[in-house]
Amino acid sequence: MSGPFAEIKRRWLLYHLGDPRFGFMWDAPPPDEWVALDCETTGLDVRRDEIVAIAAVRIRGNRVLCSERLELLVRPERRALSADSVRVHGLRERDVAKGIAMDDALKQLMTFIGSRPLVGYYLEFDVAMIDRALFPMLGMGLPQPKIEVSALYYEYKNRQRPVHERGGDMDLRFATIMADLALPQRPAHDALNDAVMAALAFLKLRSLAA
Repeated sequence: MSGPFAEIKRRWLLYHLGDPRFGFMWDAPPPDEWVALDCETTGLDVRRDEIVAIAAVRIRGNRVLCSERLELLVRPERRALSADSVRVHGLRERDVAKGIAMDDALKQLMTFIGSRPLVGYYLEFDVAMIDRALFPMLGMGLPQPKIEVSALYYEYKNRQRPVHERGGDMDLRFATIMADLALPQRPAHDALNDAVMAALAFLKLRSLAA
């Protein structure tokens, strides 16, 4: 969204921002920069589960900047880790007990992201988890544009289909996407690994669409 209405909305949001120190998230983003984001959680219930790990990595131009990354262990306040979640991401109660408080993690994350657009694989879930935790602090969620890797992949593959076959089902599993794009795969369900793989997929799909 751009134009006069977008500026009015930006000013309205900044006026109602719960903590004005984070108004920089509404600034114009640096050109050709993004942040790939991933979270690990105690489960998949957006209303009740909690974040236990956050990772983010910056993308600049056509490069994934692994030297400019954020890795945080987060100590859950209420929700215990289920056996199923431990099997998925490998983080145990004693691991996350060493983590930082969610508010501190959010402050570090917002500072790291700045105003850069966000990239991720099934990013909607991660952002929903972050926004729920962020709302008491800011009165709103992350404002940055969001770019979904699986949607980019679907659009790319759909264009390759005959017209009469377009719009059908497609295998959008992360491993399938990475393999089909001939990209290196790291062990999944590690927040940093998933963020880096999403960044690689984003750059590859962006180049294919050029």
